[in-house]
Amino acid sequence: MRKKIIIFDLDGTLLNTLDDLTDSTNAMLERFNYPKRTKEEVKNFVGNGVDKLIERAIPDGRNNPNFENCIKTFKKIYSENMYNKTAPYDGVIDMLNILKNNNYKISVVSNKFDMAVKALCKKYFLNLIDFSSGENEAAGIRKKPAPDTVLKVLEYFNLKSEDAVYIGDSEVDIQTAKNSDMQCISVCWGFKDRNFLISNGAEKIINNPSEIIEILKNL
Repeated sequence: MRKKIIIFDLDGTLLNTLDDLTDSTNAMLERFNYPKRTKEEVKNFVGNGVDKLIERAIPDGRNNPNFENCIKTFKKIYSENMYNKTAPYDGVIDMLNILKNNNYKISVVSNKFDMAVKALCKKYFLNLIDFSSGENEAAGIRKKPAPDTVLKVLEYFNLKSEDAVYIGDSEVDIQTAKNSDMQCISVCWGFKDRNFLISNGAEKIINNPSEIIEILKNL
């Protein structure tokens, strides 16, 4: 059966956001006189939402008395600086255009805070993304790898899990697809490498965006 909708992760899948995430994390840390983090460290901190990023980045994590203030400070800094160095990965725009031309619905589901997800999609993928959603646990919608955000997408389009393919770059995405009862394609140009993805249960792995089109022909 031909798939009808492709659900993408954002950071490390469609957009290379690592430099802006690292710079914003370190700007926040500097405000509180905490030690800065390397880009490699930040790469390993992201994927589970802003709360987890800050918990991993600051001394003593959630036990730090400035934890909530650090989150607010990071969100403000990142919101003002998230376009500085961020860009789509090579081949992503061409791939999205081909999907649109082949009448696939395209959605983005991310653990990044919702305002940033919508703003980034609007700036870099205007008219290519049909629906985008970020973290919204305040509304009772759990973050990935819980299936909540993905199921909201399916509900929005009145589709079922068998109509969809989930595409992401991390173990969180593999788990999200499994929890949503849908097939997963893992990409190895993002924040996690091939060996890591395999060790976390990846079954279909691609090296560049153009391969997505060929894989979809056989799903």
